[in-house]
Amino acid sequence: MSETSVPFWSNAAVRTIRRGHFWVPGERVIRDGRTYQRGPLFAEWEAPEQVTRRYPIVLVHGGGYQGTEWFDTPDGRPGWAQRLVEAGYAILTVDRPGQGRSPFHVETMGEMGPPFSYETGREIYFPSHPSGRHTQWPFPPDDDSAMDEFIAGYGPLPADLAVSEEMEADRLSRLLDRIGSAVLLTHSASGPVGWLVADRRPGLVKAIIAVEPMGPPFASIPNIGSLSWGLTAVPLNWEPPVSTAKQLEAAAPGDHRLPALAGLPIVAVTGEASAFAAASSPTIEQLRAAGASAELLHLPDHGVFGNGHGLIFEKNSDAALAPVLAWLDRALPS
Repeated sequence: MSETSVPFWSNAAVRTIRRGHFWVPGERVIRDGRTYQRGPLFAEWEAPEQVTRRYPIVLVHGGGYQGTEWFDTPDGRPGWAQRLVEAGYAILTVDRPGQGRSPFHVETMGEMGPPFSYETGREIYFPSHPSGRHTQWPFPPDDDSAMDEFIAGYGPLPADLAVSEEMEADRLSRLLDRIGSAVLLTHSASGPVGWLVADRRPGLVKAIIAVEPMGPPFASIPNIGSLSWGLTAVPLNWEPPVSTAKQLEAAAPGDHRLPALAGLPIVAVTGEASAFAAASSPTIEQLRAAGASAELLHLPDHGVFGNGHGLIFEKNSDAALAPVLAWLDRALPS
């Protein structure tokens, strides 16, 4: 760097925060007489100088990525993590087991799925909506260097969706045991884990914000796996109990309920031009039938237009967060 060049940090906003990190350990496993750890979860936390909101928010990233998706946007603006801190919340940003800073090895966690391709990234996030309404992607289609940097954060998912959901639900449940009551903020493939954690820690999950959660119920997701138990790949605590996934799939809405989610405020946030938005409506319908206080928050209904599946880091990410913050104020009044 020359003495006259502008430092990369010079345009970043000055923040006064408290921050730290810790680990939720995985199980010990023994192989060939040596002891290893399986699937720990990394958690990084931040809090403003004055926390004005009662409950912290746990941010859980989407499939194949890592907790950094909540930090800065691809075009360098503050992401939802910083904006939530500015709004008075303490936050915890996690890396799901085997992703980001949460270590992975096949001998302890099992096989991984396919690598994440550029083509997959374009199919999920890039402005390809036939109506031309996807207008908020933060860099142009021909910016190869920006695409290189965006894809760099992605890796494979565990090959067995049920195993990974079970592991993530366990780690996040134990995270809540440590920090107390909290709000869960999930994105895409982590959506089903939110339902699992609420089911396992009734009372500790105070609300769930699910940004375009993976679905619809009983769907088979390419390169990820099947939601064979409707909302999830592993069983929830349905009442009356169900012995098989087929029994649950054949039941009428409301025949089986989720007592742990009764009255729980849940919102699914969807973008105008996302191909994944359609999955949220049937997911919300099943959650309502199960007893949750679940609703849709479709961004165009709140004056926020042009978003795809990556709405949390698109050009209008601040505008997309505003109705979410308003929903939180209604769901969890001070």
